[in-house]
Amino acid sequence: MGTGTFSLFTLTNNTLSVPLPILLAFPDFPHMPLCIYTHNHTPIHHPNPSSKTLTRPPILPPLLQCNPFPLKSSSFSVRASKGDSRERSPSVNAMAEEKAWVEIGAEFKEGGGGATAEDWRNALGKVVPAVVVIRTTTCRAFDTESAGSGYATGFVVDKKRGIILTNRHVVKPGPVVAEAMFLNREEIPVYPVYRDPVHDFGFFRYDPGSIQFLSYEEIPLAPEAASVGLEIRVVGNDSGEKVSILAGTLARLDRDAPYYKKNGYNDFNTFYIQAASGTKGGSSGSPVVDSLGRAVALNAGSKTSSSSAFFLPLERVVRALKLLRMGIDSCTDGWGAVYIPRGTLQVTLLHKGFEETRRLGLRIETEQVPGGPAHHLLQPGDVLVRVNGDVITQFLKMETLLDDSVDRKIELQIARGGTPFTVDLTVQDLHSITPDSFLEVSGAVIHPLSYQQARNFRFRCGLVYVAEPGYLLRAKVPRLSIIKKFGGVEISRLEDLVSVLSKLTRGARVPLEYITYKDRHRSKSALVTIDRHEWYGPPLIYTRNDSTGLWTGKPALPPDSPLLSSSMVSVEQGLENDRVPPDAGEASPIEHMCQNFNQESADGVTSVESSFEGVAELQNSRDNSDVGATKDQIEEDSSADSPTEEKMEDLTSSENTSLGDYQGSAAVATNASVAERVIEPALVMLEVHIPPSCMHDGVHSQHSSGTGVIVYHSSDLGLIVVDKATVVISASDVMLSFAAFPIEIPGEVVFLHPVHNYALVAYDPSALGADGASVVRAAKLLPAQNKKLLQVATLCSITSGECPGTDKGRY
Repeated sequence: MGTGTFSLFTLTNNTLSVPLPILLAFPDFPHMPLCIYTHNHTPIHHPNPSSKTLTRPPILPPLLQCNPFPLKSSSFSVRASKGDSRERSPSVNAMAEEKAWVEIGAEFKEGGGGATAEDWRNALGKVVPAVVVIRTTTCRAFDTESAGSGYATGFVVDKKRGIILTNRHVVKPGPVVAEAMFLNREEIPVYPVYRDPVHDFGFFRYDPGSIQFLSYEEIPLAPEAASVGLEIRVVGNDSGEKVSILAGTLARLDRDAPYYKKNGYNDFNTFYIQAASGTKGGSSGSPVVDSLGRAVALNAGSKTSSSSAFFLPLERVVRALKLLRMGIDSCTDGWGAVYIPRGTLQVTLLHKGFEETRRLGLRIETEQVPGGPAHHLLQPGDVLVRVNGDVITQFLKMETLLDDSVDRKIELQIARGGTPFTVDLTVQDLHSITPDSFLEVSGAVIHPLSYQQARNFRFRCGLVYVAEPGYLLRAKVPRLSIIKKFGGVEISRLEDLVSVLSKLTRGARVPLEYITYKDRHRSKSALVTIDRHEWYGPPLIYTRNDSTGLWTGKPALPPDSPLLSSSMVSVEQGLENDRVPPDAGEASPIEHMCQNFNQESADGVTSVESSFEGVAELQNSRDNSDVGATKDQIEEDSSADSPTEEKMEDLTSSENTSLGDYQGSAAVATNASVAERVIEPALVMLEVHIPPSCMHDGVHSQHSSGTGVIVYHSSDLGLIVVDKATVVISASDVMLSFAAFPIEIPGEVVFLHPVHNYALVAYDPSALGADGASVVRAAKLLPAQNKKLLQVATLCSITSGECPGTDKGRY
């Protein structure tokens, strides 16, 4: 008999029992016909094992078909449909004219090198109509995914119930709107019903009755058909081409799970299948089919530097689909949420060969998440030998044990440094550490840290994770951060953050402490301003509903929360109300100032113009007597007489008295010019933030900063004039930093000239306090008739370091 054949069949009492379709070869008889039998355990009799004569069974079953084919070799190996499919192609025999009888059962005829072009044509004719193009729009950043849109592939695995299989990174862990387009361009909405917490597969559902003009069949799943050397086709929306068919051959069944990115989704604790099929973007979720039209794997990813593609095995997909069908059938009123048990120890295992682990003293590299069931019990380098007494050498067997033991104890036999020991662990529900809700407040998306990201960052699951900073955190707190403190309160759960928010008022400025995975041992701080203009609605908690595939929102704060009842901020927190009621008897100072500025504009005098515009007018009309009116200059005479200098000294003395050391190191510096000392009390740095919802009218940036000048200052109101490159639109949040006093207060845009380049920003002087209000002054504006052509002037501003700077020139 051929070498190695005894592992597949046995010879007892001259009877050869063949339980599976099998290829029998007898190299001792090169001139003898060869037969393959599918015989339903019917024995093949060999009357005399020592004789070189093979006797066929006298009667063949009615379904058995024998077909002759030329004998090409004197050497064969054994191949079974459920075994390792390795074949050798022998040389042509001199007796090629002799025929061999062949019978191939339906179970044995799997797609492979023996498939003809007609076989592939028939198989693809069934597969292609069941493959769909999936368009997704991710509505919110969530967990490992950012908001955005894209294309992918899926295929129908249950036509009756309307179930489409695709990748997890297509179904998305967060809110998603998706639609599927079939081969005939029929488009239908699809809704996510399940996404695996770890492995890269998920399911969409659709209404089968909505497909009216296409005849298609579901694609059966056959994970057992995957074998090395199997010829396959990848059918999908490769490179956005709607239907592409890529050929390949399965090369490996035990590849490590691909590593995509350090701060995003990665699969683990499973093998992947590898083939050089050259898939690209858009083919995620494509079926990997054999010549019988069966899906043997699920396309998941590829390597950009080569043609290697990575396929997910389907064993766990088959289990999830079976449970999903059972759950759907048990629901009497349509679709319902189906629970698919998934267990975890929060441990990542790597598969290594025995020789490698032996050389390392039976140590392999493992990972565990802090706070998990295995924390402090298992260590990196432990080797898992047995689970519940069973030897574990494959991920599939380990996951089966874990999924069947959720919330129960299992016994692990571990080898640590060559020393065996046993540990009992409770299997955790994997869904319990996979978030299904999030808090949305002022555009920020915050939710508990998932197992996926906890594994990436080496943090404990459930910490408060910033999926999207939004307008609340802006550029102060980066994405993927972990919030540790808010308003001086320790934050360990999302409920703690909601509790602090419920006690705040609009416009409140609250300190926030956070850490990042890149600098995990150092806390950083930011000052967060609560939305005071109601650019966004009240905070909401969104929860996933697997029965509908949608996310439902509910108020996050109690009805009596100050954040919901207060419309503006208090005096201590900024400007409360800068508008005068319509029935007021007298115009407010703001209205007077706006009237004055509008009158000046009508007379051809603009309060503050950009330096480029002023230069242009000067070049075009040097002889025009009104050219000096193109720019108001702050009152300053470079050739001032001694009384003016004495006045400046008196001003500096009073500022020193009020500000102490702060003014002593800045305003009265020995090298400070007269212009700097005069203008400093009137200079203000403006930080402007524009909500994304207000990005209109040519606004291209959400943030800008610039310098303004105080033109009016009293005990009730202060006004700052600034250019429109800094304040682009009135729908803005403005924070003011004063050069004369170290404080930051909010401001309000009260006037934006429709033509000329200036805007007015109001502030509440009482927010400066007594010391600040005493040193902040308004600049004096020269009337138009006092300005002269080519007059020497000094340009004053606040640099990035918030220090006054000057630049002299002629205007």
